[in-house]
Amino acid sequence: MMKNILVFLFLGSSGIGKTELAKQIARYMHKDVKKGFIRMDMSEFQEKHEVAKFIGSPPGYVGHEDGGHLTKQLRQCPNALVLFDEVDKAHPDVLTIMLQLFDEGRLTDGKGKTIECKDAIFIMTSNVASDEIAQHALQLRREAQEQSRRRLAENLDDVQKSESVTISSTFKEEMIRPILKAHFRRDEFLGRINEIVYFLPFCHSELILLVTKELNYWAKKAKQRHNITLLWDGAVLELLAGGYNLHYGARSIKHEVERRVVNQLAAVYEQELLPKGCTLRLTVDGGPQEKDEALTLRLEVMGEDSTSQKLDIRPPLNTEDMSYAH
Repeated sequence: MMKNILVFLFLGSSGIGKTELAKQIARYMHKDVKKGFIRMDMSEFQEKHEVAKFIGSPPGYVGHEDGGHLTKQLRQCPNALVLFDEVDKAHPDVLTIMLQLFDEGRLTDGKGKTIECKDAIFIMTSNVASDEIAQHALQLRREAQEQSRRRLAENLDDVQKSESVTISSTFKEEMIRPILKAHFRRDEFLGRINEIVYFLPFCHSELILLVTKELNYWAKKAKQRHNITLLWDGAVLELLAGGYNLHYGARSIKHEVERRVVNQLAAVYEQELLPKGCTLRLTVDGGPQEKDEALTLRLEVMGEDSTSQKLDIRPPLNTEDMSYAH
């Protein structure tokens, strides 16, 4: 009989969307996402004795009646999407249990009861080899840009417009697999994985989308809470996208928007510089030759006659203290 069980390993830097993609797949598959999505933070299972938390304590031990974190939820929804977040942090004994799960599609809990879950989907995430993956992807993008520039010089109709790159099977086998083997120390564990999915650093167009999403979030809050309309142009998006950090992914964009935009919004609100129902425009101060660090974001109040007035804001206070941001 064929097994339906699917096992994926998502590799890539922190904040790149591994967990988010798993959530979206669960949302697509299950009407009741609360039951259909099981997330296990594997940093909670770093010690040998924590195996009991995973599948439940044997009879006679403390917590026996509670059951295990995983087994309890799998019993409720045997075809759930199970996310093992940061699987590289799990104790080897936990990996042994996962091996049985991936191999047989069943799991025996601390009470000796077997849970059949052959229709479940298992996704593991890991930051192992994330630096190697990121650097390789950046190198591929640089080569693609150089190739595109050469094509542009030769033939305007043959320009590569896509920022997507493909990681070669040679790189996966010669660079990544040895790192995974050295970390997990067992071929049979890696052998149970149906597919390894590589998450590359965000390209420029993706960063612009991330910044836009963050600004839209705060613009919506400004409109709902204070009837303030927030506008910006492409130069603002470019500047904020420059705050991207490979190691923190989308979180670095979120932080950059909060640091450079939300702090100012909080300050102008606190200092009562905003007319009710006004329109605010974000602009970039500094010439085109300036580096990102030398450029600053300024807030302007737009008048009904399309004139604008730059706001003179005292140094921004801590966002956490602001009623605007909460």
